[in-house]
Amino acid sequence: MFRIRLYNHISPRGLSRLPAGQYLVGTEIADPHAFLVRSADLHEIEIPKSLLCVGRAGAGVNNIPVARLSALGIPVFNAPGANANAVRELVIAGMLIAARNLHEALAFVAALPREADLHERVEREKKRFVGSELAGRTLGVVGLGAIGVRVANAALGLGMRVLGYDPHMTVEGAWQLSSEVGKAHSLDELYAASDFLSFHVPLNDKTRGMFDERALARVRRGVVVLNFAREAVVDAAAIRRGLDEGIIARYVSDFPQAELLGDARVIALPHLGASTQEAEENCAIMVVDQIREFLEHGNVQNSVNFPTTRMERAGQARICLANRNVPNMIAQVTQLLGGRGLNIAQMHNASRGELAYNLLDIDGEVAPDIVDELRRIEGVLSARVV
Repeated sequence: MFRIRLYNHISPRGLSRLPAGQYLVGTEIADPHAFLVRSADLHEIEIPKSLLCVGRAGAGVNNIPVARLSALGIPVFNAPGANANAVRELVIAGMLIAARNLHEALAFVAALPREADLHERVEREKKRFVGSELAGRTLGVVGLGAIGVRVANAALGLGMRVLGYDPHMTVEGAWQLSSEVGKAHSLDELYAASDFLSFHVPLNDKTRGMFDERALARVRRGVVVLNFAREAVVDAAAIRRGLDEGIIARYVSDFPQAELLGDARVIALPHLGASTQEAEENCAIMVVDQIREFLEHGNVQNSVNFPTTRMERAGQARICLANRNVPNMIAQVTQLLGGRGLNIAQMHNASRGELAYNLLDIDGEVAPDIVDELRRIEGVLSARVV
């Protein structure tokens, strides 16, 4: 019986994929094998010795202590792309709101008194909200992952010219991206050519403050900046200055910031990017399936810290072993197993930076004391049999 501890509400459609006779699921589960979380902050929690993996029903993992879990050989799974359509639609909505002055127009109508000359007043004052069309404008997309690719393709459908920048674009992303999307060779090139800028990158040391004071000297005057990635990707002080000096026409963000609120040119939403029923269900289904595959078979898919490792089963037992990516590790493991008379039917080894993960299918039973010996090898982070 696998035990799953929930830290947030998770879509029932996802949880329904955990067989009742095989999984125990709840918020008060003791000695859990897995954590399942959305937005709860796990940085200060105690990590139980029973924990084997963590699943985040979403893309970002800033609320999860990935480094601490990695040191224990615990993979962290997420759901990249599961909420991509929801975010894409919101980005397009943000561009339309900004271009057509819709938020001011809505506020104007909401404040209208119920007077006899209502229609006359509307006709008289609607010129205050004249906007511009998206067709013919240039959208610069920073980050061409699952969401960025969809935003770029959708903008083409609206008649926009689209430029993309992503030096780390995957082959899968390139297959999905329309050939009509232009390639910018640098951020400076993208900034200089764009009427709209949309950021779709993870938050890390390289992307923190990506749009900063330096960027202001390179963007087109009157640019609309959209941030549906992470709050800290865009520097609030740079936005404030850009608005004050007329460099930035609008800032559309899914992350309200106190220093920017109250400015009519700032359109702030309460982190609605993945807040659709469909996105929540997609994220839950994806991450639950990944947790099951790992717990039951040891396979790793969409882990943010360990390499993708998948192998069809053969043999009688499977050893799942995580270790530091150091020389002579495989030799030590195979020598130990051979010395105990165990034959390896097949194996798969993969590494990712400083970490490595191994699947070894064994012809025969693997006694608990053998697993203990494997764990005592210097550099082994975790080992179990499934």
